[in-house]
Amino acid sequence: MSNNQTQNVKITNADPSAVGLLGLALVTLVASSQKLGLTSGVSFIVPWAIFLGAFAQLFACINDSKRNNIFGTTAFGGYAFFWFSVAASWMIKLGVFGEKMAANADVKQLGFAFVGYLIFSIYMTIGSMETNKVLFIIFVLIDLLFIGLSLSTFGIAAEATHKLAAYSEFLISIFSFYGSAAVVLNGHFGKEFLPVGKPFGIFK
Repeated sequence: MSNNQTQNVKITNADPSAVGLLGLALVTLVASSQKLGLTSGVSFIVPWAIFLGAFAQLFACINDSKRNNIFGTTAFGGYAFFWFSVAASWMIKLGVFGEKMAANADVKQLGFAFVGYLIFSIYMTIGSMETNKVLFIIFVLIDLLFIGLSLSTFGIAAEATHKLAAYSEFLISIFSFYGSAAVVLNGHFGKEFLPVGKPFGIFK
C-alpha cells in the first residue's frame, strides 16, 4: 500500500512595486509635460498611458495579489484602471471611435470621475502612512493632482487648479522614480541603499 502524502509548495514572488512605480513615474512624466506646456496634444501620451500607466501597474497589482498584499493590489489595480480609462477618454476626444462619439462627450463627466478617484486616493493615503514615507508623499501628491484635475475640469479657478495638477503630477513622477529605484536597489544589495522612511506607526 502507498501512503497518501500532502506536500505544500511555497512560491516566493519578487516585490512587483518597482515595476508599478516605474510605470507610474513614466506616464506622469510624459503627461505632466503636456500640462506644463512643454509639449502639446495627447496622441503620444496614449501609448504610455496604456502600457506604462495601465499595464505596468496591472502587472504589479496581480503579483501583489499573489503576495496577499491587499494595499498594493488595490493601489496598483485602481490606478491601472484609471489610466486605461483616461487613455480611452483621450481616444474618444481624438475621434478614434468616430466623430459622433467625440461630439457627444461631456467633459464634466470626467470631473466626477476625478472626484471619485480623489475619494479613493484619500483613503489610500491613510493606508500609505503605514508603508513608508516616500509612498506617503506620492499619495499626498496624487491627492493634490485629483483636486487640481477635479476643480479645473469643472472650471473652478481653472488656471490655478490646472497648474496645481501639472506640478503635482510632475512631482509624482520624481518621487515614483525614487521609490522604484529604492525597491530595486535596496532589495538587490540587501541593505538600505536608498532610504524611504519608516512608517508613521499611528495605526499599527
